[in-house]
Amino acid sequence: MEDVRAPQSKAITFAALSLVVRLVACQSSVFTTWYSRRCYERSRGEMITMLYEKTLSRKLVGETMTPTSTDPRGAEMSSNTDEADGSPSQDYAYTSSIWHPITKLAGCLKRSIRRRFAREKAEQAASIGKIYNLMRNDVYEVSQRFWEFNKIITIPLSLIFSIVLVWKLIGWPCFLGVVTVIVAQSVNILITRVLLRYERERRKITDRKLKRVTQFITAIRHLRWYGWQDFWQEKVMEARQEELSFMNLTKLWRALISFANFLASGLFPVAAFFAYTALAGKPLRIDVAFPALQLFNMLENSLRDVPDLITTLLNANIAVGRIEDFMGEPDKDGIMDSTNRWVSAANPRILLRDASFAWPGTSHLVLRNITLEFPTGLSVICGKVAAGKTALLQALLGELDGRGGNSYLPNHVIGYCAQTPWLQSMSIKDNILFVSPYEETRYRRVLEACALTQDLASFKDGDLTNIGENGIGLSGGQKARVALARAIYSQAKILFLDDPISALDHETATTVVQNCLCGPLTQGRTVVLVTHRTALCCDKAKQIIEVTKGSARVLDKGVLPLDEASDVPLADSPETDKENQQEQSDKADTADKFVEEEKRVHGGVKAAVYWEYIKAGKLKWWVLMILLLALYRLVGLGETWFLKKWGEAYDKPVGVLSFSFLDNLPSPEANIRPWLLGFFVLAFAKAIVFLLVQCFMIILVYFTGRQMFRDVMDRVSHATFRFYDVTPIGRLMNRMTSDIGTVDGNISSQFQAVAFLGITWISSIIVIASVTPVFLAFSFVLTASFVFIFLRFLPTSQSLRRLEMISLSPLMSNFGALLDGLTTVRAFRAQRSFQDRIIIVTDAFQKMDHFYWSLQAWLQYRFDALAACSTFLLTLLALYSGISPGLTAFVLVAASGYVMSTHALCRTYGQLQMDFVSVERIVELLHLEQEPLGTIEPPAWWPSYAGDVVFENVTIRYAPHLEPSLKDISFRIPAGSTTALLGRTGSGKSTLALSLLATMKPDTGRILIDNIDISKVNTQALRNRVTFLAQDPVLFPGSMRQNLDPLDEHSETDCATVLHRVGSVYDWTLDTNIEDGGKNLSQGQRQLVGLARAILRRSAIVILDEATASIDTDTATHIQRILREELEESTVITIAHRLEAVADADFFVRLDEGKVVAWGRAEENETGLGARER
Repeated sequence: MEDVRAPQSKAITFAALSLVVRLVACQSSVFTTWYSRRCYERSRGEMITMLYEKTLSRKLVGETMTPTSTDPRGAEMSSNTDEADGSPSQDYAYTSSIWHPITKLAGCLKRSIRRRFAREKAEQAASIGKIYNLMRNDVYEVSQRFWEFNKIITIPLSLIFSIVLVWKLIGWPCFLGVVTVIVAQSVNILITRVLLRYERERRKITDRKLKRVTQFITAIRHLRWYGWQDFWQEKVMEARQEELSFMNLTKLWRALISFANFLASGLFPVAAFFAYTALAGKPLRIDVAFPALQLFNMLENSLRDVPDLITTLLNANIAVGRIEDFMGEPDKDGIMDSTNRWVSAANPRILLRDASFAWPGTSHLVLRNITLEFPTGLSVICGKVAAGKTALLQALLGELDGRGGNSYLPNHVIGYCAQTPWLQSMSIKDNILFVSPYEETRYRRVLEACALTQDLASFKDGDLTNIGENGIGLSGGQKARVALARAIYSQAKILFLDDPISALDHETATTVVQNCLCGPLTQGRTVVLVTHRTALCCDKAKQIIEVTKGSARVLDKGVLPLDEASDVPLADSPETDKENQQEQSDKADTADKFVEEEKRVHGGVKAAVYWEYIKAGKLKWWVLMILLLALYRLVGLGETWFLKKWGEAYDKPVGVLSFSFLDNLPSPEANIRPWLLGFFVLAFAKAIVFLLVQCFMIILVYFTGRQMFRDVMDRVSHATFRFYDVTPIGRLMNRMTSDIGTVDGNISSQFQAVAFLGITWISSIIVIASVTPVFLAFSFVLTASFVFIFLRFLPTSQSLRRLEMISLSPLMSNFGALLDGLTTVRAFRAQRSFQDRIIIVTDAFQKMDHFYWSLQAWLQYRFDALAACSTFLLTLLALYSGISPGLTAFVLVAASGYVMSTHALCRTYGQLQMDFVSVERIVELLHLEQEPLGTIEPPAWWPSYAGDVVFENVTIRYAPHLEPSLKDISFRIPAGSTTALLGRTGSGKSTLALSLLATMKPDTGRILIDNIDISKVNTQALRNRVTFLAQDPVLFPGSMRQNLDPLDEHSETDCATVLHRVGSVYDWTLDTNIEDGGKNLSQGQRQLVGLARAILRRSAIVILDEATASIDTDTATHIQRILREELEESTVITIAHRLEAVADADFFVRLDEGKVVAWGRAEENETGLGARER
């Protein structure tokens, strides 16, 4: 438009050339998306499998059990007692102050930086939380750069081209505008350096948050049993608050970077037009102003993308560093020193000569000067709690650091059975086969030897029954025997068995020892068995090894430290053929219960999902945001209109619309300053509004992310127990990482973009309609075309996105399961099998992702082509409409904005719908079925020490469609008595015990505690006043004090006294550090800590479920004496298979197949007379 009198054909020619170029760019964009996406997918898949491979091989580094250096309440899971601004609950109080989230950041930042160096010094091996974060965030951060690689070329080129074209259009004055860009980028360099420091800290905080979330979800059952879930939920929320605070800080710095660039892009035309008019003295006419404005918009877009490009590249660099740190962790194969040698399968000799070992990452010797040789046959290892029995097996597996001496250790397949059975969420058969081929005869023999045949007969699907995550569908004894069967079935010449018979009743344990450990299946194999039940196998063992305080010696069989009474059959033990053939599982019909498929919604994202998201962010903030976006668009239109008036002011003003204020300005030829000042004010106002929009968006995301996360945690914390049974941890962690991450991240900008594009679209319609109806008619046709294409795309893309998110859950579950069973996997040399499995799972996930983005390319091509054609047609309409050049340019800018906003609105709304699939999955958790709270608030004294426990015709099932687990049982447990729950493995004992916590409500009948029906009692009150101690108590990272009494209900003196009575031989103090899950304690020590909890609470009713199964006989006898003394007035209900655990019982209840077959006084059970038969 250099010459307004030029023929229209020239303009049409340029418009046609523009159409051709845009169509070529359209096709080129599809090719770019295709190849860059392939790079992204391949790099992401490689890195995920690389992380998994590293997890398979890395050393299991732990902590030494030392007192914490901080206050007992200041450990990792403790509350922020150093807060100066009040209690933790104040952090979550809502406020109407707009700047509240921002002002809260300073205090949190100070507290976090204060603890930063101490945390970094105590840096541990990557936790499960960090591994999840690496896989779900850091890997994406790096691989995403391959997808956006073209931006590294296109953004700088676009910046250069726009500056060159502006220079060609207005000459040297453009370089004054370049100065503003240089100044802005200089400021951004300083801001970016600060941003990166906060970004590194934020990622560490996210690691810690995910670690706490994982701990919470893993231990949720135990927390609910104790009534501690609300307390630990607040701990998670503290970590979440810290994450959100740092997230807001990083977003504020990013907003400042964007503001600096936006202001620079706004001042660029101001400076350039100032130099062009005031310094060069040239008139700013329409044919210069509007082409320059388009180039400035191009420059603005490039400048807006530059900081994002730089920060994402720097963030990717941080992510690479974090991944490198993880990959740099020491591997297991490198932990053995030069004095250790590996032996081959052909020479399975296992020999230790004066060998010493330490747990990886520690200097404290756990085994000292061990000299042992393990011959073919059965070797039994015994010893007191924490003597080093499990450590000895770990040393033989090569999992410990060699610290001297010579070791000849096996370097081939080992059949290993861990003390806590590790099982996978698959069928019983697949768990037993593991990585071995199926042999029918051998498989059947193993089932018989491990006494599993009878159990399988009780399952609807037999050995094809899916047992759920970590064997949740089996009883403790059944899990132990399945894990044992896996080791026995393998072709390994060496078997390491860590107390697999502790959870078995005497009958079953005897059968397993005779038929399995000493039967034909172990002939010619080296079997190393750790057990406290030495009476069952001492006469069959080739050697007995006693471990004492890290030292080991081979005992003379004539002087064995055995308590033969510990494994005599309990009196009146059923021995009928019927019972031997009918071991009924507590959780029969397992296949119907475990594991439910992840639900997938069909169709579009419902309006209710959007409403939940909007409500979480507070409606008033959304209203203010929309108003600010409307103001931003209004200022933008005003800027364009101002340029039109400026260009037309050099001649006689002509226009349909007019503003009296602008018409009264002096001619720019006479005085250019008012026009320059007006343009500057509009540009600066636009930048300020932009900054306000960004700040409000940060506040919205803060409120939304905090509220939705809290609501989800609250719903998960109070869901029915069946939800935990049928929902894998990996599935929940997927929603807590991927879906919550979407809420915290990109979805906010998508929502903002949709709102702004909607306003742009409406304003463009108004502008076009005010000029000519022809444009308006065309706009409706164009909109219909975009919507038609979009509606064909949306349903398929949403289904693919949902499938993508669902396929991510198995990937996360595989990581979690691997970490739990890493020692077992490595013992069986199954790394390759697991690596192949993760490749299959990763491919399944990436397949959905690939199809989804291929569909996006399909949409992109059609939208870009339609936008190019529409712009060409709009240009023709403008040229033939007969309006003034200034108005034509103004309308063309508005029409171009309309086309691009229609295009972008459909695409952005589509992407918003995809992102809202994550919100949809979160909202599903918000509608979880909740456990009934109970209608009766019991009095403060309830239950009294004088209250009986009564079962009246109670029938309990795990779900309405399942067979009952307890069938019409009735009995009374007198107050203050010690009652033994007897029965074979899987007879219903644990189900009965858990029913006293109201985890399952009776279908019929009622359970009375002190004359109150517990199905109607407030569940929180019930679980706070009834103590249940499971066989495998869950411990949390922090101090011993925190693990004993996390709610601070007892004094330091009481806690120290109980701890001394239970664990005096271990030199424990209240400051003793406990790792996550109590990994720095033995299984027996963990049970002792659990017993200390029970003694400290001194509840009127205490339930012990095999609470001493992993404790040696002498220690168990000592603990029973303490329990009698400390819980003298309490009603104690004990499930045990060892005599010393129930030797002092006053009453007994015997179960079989979910029915009470006898109950009465203990002496009646011993004599068989007077016992009440059912």
